[in-house]
Amino acid sequence: VGAPGKMSTFVVELVLQFEDNTTAPVQLEVHPEWAPLGAARFRELVESGYYNGCKFHRVVNRFMAQVGICGDPSLYASWANKRIKDDTPKVSNGLGTVSFATSGPDARSTQVFINLADNSFLDESGFAPIAKVVGNGMATVAKIYDGYGDGAPRGRGPDQGRIKQEGDAYLREFPRLTTIASAKVV
Repeated sequence: VGAPGKMSTFVVELVLQFEDNTTAPVQLEVHPEWAPLGAARFRELVESGYYNGCKFHRVVNRFMAQVGICGDPSLYASWANKRIKDDTPKVSNGLGTVSFATSGPDARSTQVFINLADNSFLDESGFAPIAKVVGNGMATVAKIYDGYGDGAPRGRGPDQGRIKQEGDAYLREFPRLTTIASAKVV
């Protein structure tokens, strides 16, 4: 993604599907002025349908809920190396903000996380929020399944490398994960 044109604030609606097959919407107010490159990439991913069917694979209680390795390994691979440069954090990683996960400098691609607490300590590491959960969305976010916790070896959650390689075939071993049934700009 090159330098984006001037974008206005926009809303993304995630419809979350829980283990009992019930669904509930969560609205994210995306602020391009906070992180223009991240906001543009997020919009691109949402509009392409990338997040539809993605599972929250890493959910650490009182920390964050991470999503963005889709269950189709070829689709993930098509986006994984389309990395974007870092945005300088302009707002803090407070409760309910959404940031891209990263594996190092200028390495953001598809994974995002919702802060489940005030994680302002992430600011100095360069995690730039792109959005915030609005309305009653945090009540829905609180229902995201967190029983697996972090990935191994720190928790019982899925191994990210295996998700990237095996996709949904592997994720079936984790039937309680919360899924993004759909994501769209509204």
